Amino acid sequence: MTSGKQVIRVGVIGAGANTRARHIPGLRAQPGVEIVSVVNRSQASSEQAARELGIARVAGSWREMLADSGIDAVMIGTWPYLHCPVTLAALAAGKHVLTEARLAMNLAEARQMRDAARMRPDLVTQVVPAPFTLGGDRTVQRLLRDGFLGRLLTIEVRVADGQFLDPAAPLSWRQDADLSGLNVMSLGIWYECVMRWVGEASAVMAKGRTFVTQRVDAAGVLRAVRVPEYVAVLADMACGAQASFTVSAVSGLLKTGEIVLCGTEGTLRFADGVLTGARRGDEALLPVPIPADEVGGWRVEEEFINAIRGLEPVTHTTFAAGVKYMAFTEAVALSMAEGRNIPLLPG
Repeated sequence: MTSGKQVIRVGVIGAGANTRARHIPGLRAQPGVEIVSVVNRSQASSEQAARELGIARVAGSWREMLADSGIDAVMIGTWPYLHCPVTLAALAAGKHVLTEARLAMNLAEARQMRDAARMRPDLVTQVVPAPFTLGGDRTVQRLLRDGFLGRLLTIEVRVADGQFLDPAAPLSWRQDADLSGLNVMSLGIWYECVMRWVGEASAVMAKGRTFVTQRVDAAGVLRAVRVPEYVAVLADMACGAQASFTVSAVSGLLKTGEIVLCGTEGTLRFADGVLTGARRGDEALLPVPIPADEVGGWRVEEEFINAIRGLEPVTHTTFAAGVKYMAFTEAVALSMAEGRNIPLLPG
């Protein structure tokens, strides 16, 4: 940890869209934080990012950046394939780590990252959290504690991106298993939201479909596509509820992101940032007010810097929680491959 008066110097490894839109502005908004170096996949793109973002130095590689004693922390904004090796090397070099979601390529990598972080309790590690429900998490958690639903019976998660299938589109990193690993669209991120409310799954059964099985990559090479464009998951939850997750990248004009909780005495629905609910005897779902002291929001970079300064712990999201959603993601992949129910093992 560092003193609240000390300048924290941050290096950026992978200045992609989310890093530019959220993390760099969010870090610069914290007093006493300087972004001092950047590295991208090539020297040319690194230099371009440095010019566009006003960053003084360009590192020749991420390994070169981690060898720089003038850097205290790194923001890893790469695709998942680099999250584990960069994190392990950064911790070994004594750097604090904020990494983009998804945590890793698979469960084994996620566990390596968590275990390495546990070996360096003097360093802060954080994975960017699922943002969808941040505004209402505390209110939903309170309502569940207070028995609004009675006994929780079912959880339904429905996610659709509002796009028609485009067979001619090039291969994206999300469709490239060499870059994204076992992560499927936004499935793991929505599962993280559910975990905040009701805890983990104990077993999953999943089916998925890839409708375009070959696409051309950035180098013009025709590649096999192994990542599904549609997935449906049935999950037994440790709390006793039955959950279903449906995530689609081929939904046409349907665009939605919602979680519906149904219990013996009530229903809660969180859809597109709006929380509604009803109790037995009500005639319709009505808006549920979120008190001012329960309103959440995006404060990832603030939490990261405060944790480095010893002002607060990381809550959104710890590597331990990231391991749990990678366990779910891997179980889904295994179920799709083998056509059977897969238990989730703790840890």
